[in-house]
Amino acid sequence: MFTIGEFAKHGRVSVRMLRHYDAIGLLRPVHTDPTSSYRYYEAGQLARLNRVIALKDLGFSLHQVKALLDDDIGTEELRGMLRLRRAELESAVAEAVARLAQVEARLRTIENEGRMPTEDIVIKSLPPLRLAELSATAASFEPQDIGPVIGPLFERLCGLLDAAGVTPTGPGLAYYEDAPEGGGAITVHAGLPVGAQVGGGDFQIVQLPGVERAATVVHRGPMEGEVITTSQALARWIDAHGYRSTGYPREVSLHCPEDRTQWVTELQDPIVAGG
Repeated sequence: MFTIGEFAKHGRVSVRMLRHYDAIGLLRPVHTDPTSSYRYYEAGQLARLNRVIALKDLGFSLHQVKALLDDDIGTEELRGMLRLRRAELESAVAEAVARLAQVEARLRTIENEGRMPTEDIVIKSLPPLRLAELSATAASFEPQDIGPVIGPLFERLCGLLDAAGVTPTGPGLAYYEDAPEGGGAITVHAGLPVGAQVGGGDFQIVQLPGVERAATVVHRGPMEGEVITTSQALARWIDAHGYRSTGYPREVSLHCPEDRTQWVTELQDPIVAGG
């Protein structure tokens, strides 16, 4: 048998923790000296201690841990819980990283307010386009909601066109509308220009109307978060020059290499004279 201190060393836990586990009936010593109150443990109890620590680290309360162990949870069940918890933690980490990226992008937007060269902004007309497109709904127009929707749409669309033997006649274009269900939801359209001979299939063929006037600017770099600085500079220019926007900006993907920092995207914001 081991003293509580020896058992704590072998289990890589604290003596205080073992005392607490004893007090709540989670892991009792095999023997407690009635005179000295010294606790003694056996090596076989390390198996239960390992399960206690593993389940606790998976996020279960000690009360839940006790109930699970009393039900004699098996190794495979524990491993299944571990896999599930790992997936949950990985998702939480990814979400935290994305949130930090959004905060960083907002900070850069604040730092760069008023610094973007206005000569980069050009007013031009946009011709009508015949697009093969796919659409889906995003929860909002925030980058963290748009990004996970628009990327897969373009990937799927490219695959469908390739399978159909269709070669796009121009760069990809994303455009947005308020979703019919409201609540801030956005209908996301991912389109590629195609010739008149291309018919519909697993994708839609739409005629995107032309725009008489649009304020345009080229954004360089990734779209997730980074585009906020460019789009807000464009909004300030529109307001300062007496125009108003009539909808969501279109996004034309001029250059999309694997390295997202090298992306080149033109933002096209339809405008009319203010009033």
